[in-house]
Amino acid sequence: MTGFEIFWPVVAHVALVFMLYALLSMRRSAVVRAGKAEPSQFRENRGEPSESLVVRNSIANQFELPVLFHACCVLLYITEADSVPAVGLAWVFVGSRYAHAFVHVTSNRLRHRGPLFLAGFVTLAAMWAWLAFWMMMN
Repeated sequence: MTGFEIFWPVVAHVALVFMLYALLSMRRSAVVRAGKAEPSQFRENRGEPSESLVVRNSIANQFELPVLFHACCVLLYITEADSVPAVGLAWVFVGSRYAHAFVHVTSNRLRHRGPLFLAGFVTLAAMWAWLAFWMMMN
């Protein structure tokens, strides 16, 4: 690769996290305005309404499996294994995270979320396999 291409998918994932935080803020404000919740519920982390709970859970998901994604991208760059296929896999992973988050904060149907999670999981496993293969060959 010629530069920092492996980090654009990382930036795109970070953008997703910021968008989810903005959505969480909007949903929490809406439930407070509608009288469905008190601001103290959020301060003390008790009784999160379902409208905002799904977003909070989606944000939590962005700090689980994606941590391994961020680490892999850094290692791919450091080891110079950030080839076109590796960058392609990174974009597929991020695309799966966007799709997963969208389903999570809208319908939240597990029959849709599950396959999206699995697609990201398999893609990330392929990224780590590529990294391992690269290190063995070099």
